[in-house]
Amino acid sequence: MELTPLCWIFLMFSTQVDYRLSQGVHAWSPPVSMIINPNRLQFFEYESVSLSCEVQGNSTAWRLKRYTVTRKLSDCGTDWGMKQESSCNITVAISDSGVYWCESEAGEHSNTANITVPGGDVILESPALPVTEGHSVTLSCRYKKTPSNLIADFYKDGSLIRNETTGEMTIPAVNKSDQGRYSCGHPELGESQESWMTVTASTLCPPPSTPPPPSPELCISLSRLLCSLLVVSPYLVVTTVLMVKCQVRIIHLTKT
Repeated sequence: MELTPLCWIFLMFSTQVDYRLSQGVHAWSPPVSMIINPNRLQFFEYESVSLSCEVQGNSTAWRLKRYTVTRKLSDCGTDWGMKQESSCNITVAISDSGVYWCESEAGEHSNTANITVPGGDVILESPALPVTEGHSVTLSCRYKKTPSNLIADFYKDGSLIRNETTGEMTIPAVNKSDQGRYSCGHPELGESQESWMTVTASTLCPPPSTPPPPSPELCISLSRLLCSLLVVSPYLVVTTVLMVKCQVRIIHLTKT
């Protein structure tokens, strides 16, 4: 028995949180970002997808890895994908669905992405990377076959939230309440699978007041500390809950 892809995601995430905290407040951002082109999480079979690791400095020390629905952990260039320096090109099939990420030789991880190849006639086009609060986001319902109309129903966490005649839904300025599981559907072609959209808080602190306070060094330090706590706290709470669930599953699997 092995861990589920969900447990893999949060085990890696918690490891990266520990690394970032050990490096200080200014090192909260991942040391590397995995970029998906096209920028979405769902794909039709036989579409071409390019994955790359973007990092300042030496990107060759990072490798692309995945853990698929078939419970196989492997690197790009082994039994999947065509490796080209810091990128990996792949023509996807249903068996390629799984969790993808960049990993360094030291064990540091980038953001993860749960790529889905459903095999149906409808997919949801949603951002692969986390979206910052206040930014505009457009979700699109994409069809393998040409429908008689572009009407689409959009769902969040299993509940219908909007019906659009253009097949697209735009959120002008996202906030944390918009984070969740999204899917879309067409009356003739069926529904897509769900994809998770992450919304992150802005890490920009307000500019100092004028005139500056008597102790600027102290105020700057407190400002940075408060900003870091606002960013870190939700992740620590969610990570702790999910890590407990994963540990319970590990104990259960060990006993069985």
